[in-house]
Amino acid sequence: MANIKSQIKRNRQNDKRRLANRVYRGEARIAVKNARTTIDEGVPESKEALALAISTLDKAAEKGVIHKNNAARRKSRLVKAFAAMKPVEVKVEEPKAEVAVVEEPKKKTTARKTAPAKVEAAPKAKAAPKAKAAAPKAKAAPKTKAASTKKTPAKE
Repeated sequence: MANIKSQIKRNRQNDKRRLANRVYRGEARIAVKNARTTIDEGVPESKEALALAISTLDKAAEKGVIHKNNAARRKSRLVKAFAAMKPVEVKVEEPKAEVAVVEEPKKKTTARKTAPAKVEAAPKAKAAPKAKAAAPKAKAAPKTKAASTKKTPAKE
């Protein structure tokens, strides 16, 4: 233990800084490790892990916890590994589970025999006005274009 006051204060400051720096260094180390494992496995989420690792390395370098060249070197190696990564082949399963899902709605529709009849009548009535409304909008658009072309010769 130091006897000099200035050295005692310096030790206290170093301890505070060491604890604060541990947070950033640890986050960077964990993020790089996660990115490295996802890249090695070829997981599709490896791009997100890579972005997180790059961000944490930049933060650590910005705070002065690691040197900027150290961060740049580690980022470069991660990106190089990501570029060389081969994606894992995804196995496509047959849609056997979907057949069971189709059967369940059939059972539910038998309980609502009156509701579909009312629902079918309403869309038929609404379908005709939508078609009529769409036609005047299409006709209105060329009129505005013609009007705008007429205005430009008047300005000249």
